Amino acid sequence: MKELLLAAIMLVAGFVLLIKGADFFVEGSSAVARKFKVPSMIIGMTIVAMGTSLPECAVSVTASLGNNNALAVSNAIGSDIFNLMVVCGACALFSPLVVKRETLKKEFPFATICILLLLGLGYLGMEVARLDALVLLVLFAAYLLWMIFSAKKAREGAEEETEEKKDIAVWLCLVYIVGGAAAIKFGGDFVVDGACTIAAKFGLSQTLIGLTIVAMGTSLPELVTSIVAAKKNEVDMAIGNVIGSNIFNVLLVLGVAAVISPIAFIMENVIDIAILLVMSLIAWIFAWTGKSINRGEGICMLGLYAGYLVYICMR
Repeated sequence: MKELLLAAIMLVAGFVLLIKGADFFVEGSSAVARKFKVPSMIIGMTIVAMGTSLPECAVSVTASLGNNNALAVSNAIGSDIFNLMVVCGACALFSPLVVKRETLKKEFPFATICILLLLGLGYLGMEVARLDALVLLVLFAAYLLWMIFSAKKAREGAEEETEEKKDIAVWLCLVYIVGGAAAIKFGGDFVVDGACTIAAKFGLSQTLIGLTIVAMGTSLPELVTSIVAAKKNEVDMAIGNVIGSNIFNVLLVLGVAAVISPIAFIMENVIDIAILLVMSLIAWIFAWTGKSINRGEGICMLGLYAGYLVYICMR
């Protein structure tokens, strides 16, 4: 009983850290974007995406070091599915997620190609070997260079901003970003630890915990940060955070984990990646229609995720 109470306290404390950390993180990141004339979309796909993906990285790398690669891959793939269906779906309930044509033509396809690559590597050899991991990491380095080039191009062509917005000093922006990222990281840890303890007490299997509670828990930063961004009318940052986090999880998180210890696949992993691919295409189609994801489509995405949860609980 005492252990359950402690787990519940950790859960609540984790949510508080996540919400406040996300608030500061978005505030600092959007201020940096305005100050250096970098589009919110790019900030979302780099700084914000990496910051909110810290829990996935920590869990998957720790799992790989402990030779528990099943948790590493299920956490990353489960988090990507959660990001697409729940994060985008929940954000669309607050404000339509307007998606720019450039994002539809470049970032969305790149994220989908990353999933296809992982599916191919996993299915053909039923593992992600160290050589495969190096391919993923090289692709991630190319992705970062692409984002840097895009930011530089955007700055060169940017006009003076006319809208009056709160100006924040650079040092304070850094405090917001670093402090917010730290709160998100520890908040995610507290939520996952508390939720896993509660789940274990009720007799749930570790595999199911990895696919559901751990994946959802490590994705809470993306969920909270994107909802906060959407409520602050930073919709570019919200969608950028989701796409960037998914690319980060596939290329860097699984890449680093597989370099440490090659990741053996089972058929269930291949099926989950195939489901992620289908859901990515659905999100892409929704975004193409009207160049936004509206409330109705958001509800549909949440419903699809609920169906996925029923499927993995029953299999």
